Amino acid sequence: MVKPCWRPCVEDDATEKVDGLLWYKNLGNHVYGEFSMAAIQANSLMEDQSQLESGPLSSTNSGPQGTFVGVYDGHGGTEASKFINHNVFSNFKKIVSEQQDVSEIAIKKAFASTEEGFLSLVKKQWLSKPHMASVGSCCLVGVICNGLLYIANAGDSRVVLGRAERGTREVTALQLSTEHNANIETVRNELWCLHPNDSQIVVQKHKVWRVKGIIQVSRSIGDAYLKKSEFNREPLQPKFRLPKPFHKPILNPEPEILVRKLQPGDRFLIFASDGLWEHLSNQEAVDIVQNFPRNGIAKMLVKAALREAAKKRETRYTDLKRIERGVRRHFHDDISVIVVFIDSHLISRSSICGHPLSIRGGSAATISDSEARF
Repeated sequence: MVKPCWRPCVEDDATEKVDGLLWYKNLGNHVYGEFSMAAIQANSLMEDQSQLESGPLSSTNSGPQGTFVGVYDGHGGTEASKFINHNVFSNFKKIVSEQQDVSEIAIKKAFASTEEGFLSLVKKQWLSKPHMASVGSCCLVGVICNGLLYIANAGDSRVVLGRAERGTREVTALQLSTEHNANIETVRNELWCLHPNDSQIVVQKHKVWRVKGIIQVSRSIGDAYLKKSEFNREPLQPKFRLPKPFHKPILNPEPEILVRKLQPGDRFLIFASDGLWEHLSNQEAVDIVQNFPRNGIAKMLVKAALREAAKKRETRYTDLKRIERGVRRHFHDDISVIVVFIDSHLISRSSICGHPLSIRGGSAATISDSEARF
């Protein structure tokens, strides 16, 4: 049994900072090593949210200890990703307290509870805020506890492991998450199998596959209009309404889960929304983390992606930085990155020392909860 020896929380030297549309925390400590976070806004409103929680993973200090990481890539608005950021970890802690253990079942139940809570909110606000039915979010979660790594994903965010190869100095990239995007053939096949009588379950428009011709992801939290037919009607905007009612959910909130026993060669994890992976390959991202100092490494990954985005549009990086949010979305998506370093000596220890940590990333608006900070 891992024994905690928590100290009172003290202020971290590496404070959160804002530089225009860029939010970042250069370096901090979690119970199994160090971490770095960064996020850049492209949309008119920041739809990405992220968090890192380290310490007790249940509602009591006597329960399991570890680190919880989440990246939530919203679409259609900010409400779903913000709701997840404020609820999924507390739901997880509550379930772990009941079960007295971290498990795949606990993570799935946390996703389900979060989904249920958001759909209840959509129903409650249906007449006053019907647009909430068309708001959703991808949900990527990682949990490190008792030498095990749990990865749960619904949507197309991604986590990549940097793993040292024995006998060499190379660190190779290993993707741990399964993505749910209609542009992936296996995802289209899954949708066709689940909806054999619907010839329009996936539609290709302008070389891009979309579920019902509307959305690329096949799994998400929220998107009530594609899960419950009661929201497929007025006052929802016509562009979201399907011509025919449906009798079973089109999108799925359940995550695919991987459980991995951490090995001595497992160096670090890169959690990121798809905005990063549109511009950097898995190995390119791993090489950057491996070859540069840890301090500010998440910010460096974001900037590397922005340079690639500028290059694709034949624009200078310095010019891209001057483009305002909203217009910026034509060049790149919102990007959230959390790099979690794994210290194998800390993983194998029988006791965990440190102080509980809770940090939520996103943008200046995340810090102040006000648009005035931009």
